[in-house]
Amino acid sequence: MTPELTVLALAAILQALQIGLAAVVMNSDVGAQWNAGPRDHQPDFSPMTGRLRRAVNNHFESLAFFTVAALVTSVSGQGTALTAWASWIYLGARILYVPAYALGWTPWRSVIWGVGFVATMIIIVAALF
Repeated sequence: MTPELTVLALAAILQALQIGLAAVVMNSDVGAQWNAGPRDHQPDFSPMTGRLRRAVNNHFESLAFFTVAALVTSVSGQGTALTAWASWIYLGARILYVPAYALGWTPWRSVIWGVGFVATMIIIVAALF
């Protein structure tokens, strides 16, 4: 497996862990019964739950770009040391993004997001050349 696809698989595991963490914190806010129910009405969540849920959604958005980057690079055989390093940087940024968002690290949350985004764009551009 290419480094880019390895990181993609690990990023998917990170996404699953984020969903679980958000669910645990949400359960402490509103109880497991609401979380397992139809969610017809949304109760008020703690700021932490809101941040963790937004971090999950942000990772879905980021993962779409990274998936394109990893697949284009791997399928085309354009992987290099640069794309491998950029992939690991992306994953590191996504890991750091979770506590940065959850704990409200301003402006570092945005800086960390930017590092991951730039790393992803480097992979895509590198695959084009």
